[in-house]
Amino acid sequence: MKWPNPSSDLITTALTVAVGAIGALIGWAVGAPIYLLIGPAVLVSLAGLAGLKMGISLSVRNACFVVIGLAVGAGFDRSALDAMIRWPLAFVVVVLLIWGMLALSRWLLSRYFGFDRRSALLAAAPGHLSFVLAMAAEAGDNVVRVSTTQSVRLLSLTLVVPFVALSMGVDLGGSIVPQGALMGAGLTVVLLAFGVGAGLLLGRLNVPAPMLIGPMLVSALGHLTEIAPGVLPIWLVLPAYLVLGALIGTRFSGVSMDDLGKGLAAGLAVTGVAVGLALLAAVPVALALGVPLAHVLVAFAPGGFETMIAMGAVLGVVPGFVAACHMMRIFVLSVLLPLMLARSDPR
Repeated sequence: MKWPNPSSDLITTALTVAVGAIGALIGWAVGAPIYLLIGPAVLVSLAGLAGLKMGISLSVRNACFVVIGLAVGAGFDRSALDAMIRWPLAFVVVVLLIWGMLALSRWLLSRYFGFDRRSALLAAAPGHLSFVLAMAAEAGDNVVRVSTTQSVRLLSLTLVVPFVALSMGVDLGGSIVPQGALMGAGLTVVLLAFGVGAGLLLGRLNVPAPMLIGPMLVSALGHLTEIAPGVLPIWLVLPAYLVLGALIGTRFSGVSMDDLGKGLAAGLAVTGVAVGLALLAAVPVALALGVPLAHVLVAFAPGGFETMIAMGAVLGVVPGFVAACHMMRIFVLSVLLPLMLARSDPR
């Protein structure tokens, strides 16, 4: 048995974070929106495609999620409770939206990109990547092609959504953390401890992104009850967002230029379908809920779970709304994808 090499993981993580930091600086210099996510994501992706081994260790990734979860939860207030009673409408639309994305993207990939119906459906799945790749590997599908198409979708959505939000007049130049008095050091440590505990518990219950959702719930509860007021210091939050941006880019580590070429057009096509349908679905929901269209778009866009939640915090979306919609997306995919695969599988 080959045991993992902790020192190798540490070196890879340090190199990836360093590349991400340079990407963030470049993003800031050119005025990119949400540069702490976009800059690292792009530069780490390019480094991976150039042959550098890019990766973030599990412990660093989880630490990043815990901090972001606490930061997002700090924005939860009483007004959020008033909005919750209207969320079921969004959940119904999410179910229809996911089915539409799967059906239209499968047809597109089968018709114009040479995918068989089964592989097309797996490549078209708007999220739940580990679940999708496991199903592809188990059935002997082209895992590399499915993975590359999915990776292109994730990176493209990370890049596209902020610019779509900008075109809608959303100001992305503000702080990525809630404004307010800083939380005391002792209280911060307590919240971190409870957040980690909640994440571990949710992990045992198979909740998606438990180390993000758990701390977010702990922080939201603490702020709603006013037991834990205040916001995390920016020196703690900014590095977490940088690591998240770098993590997005690591999906292209080890991908050859040949594989990228084969999956690029397909991934961009799937992204176009996802953004187009998400925007169409977001319009009536935004009107019905009385919230900005860009906020609903982030909740409906099938990007990375953690990325969309972080982006929602930047846009000032009601904390929990984005997370709830994306959790519904994962649940719907877990049920709908196997059913559609069973109907399309010729074997």
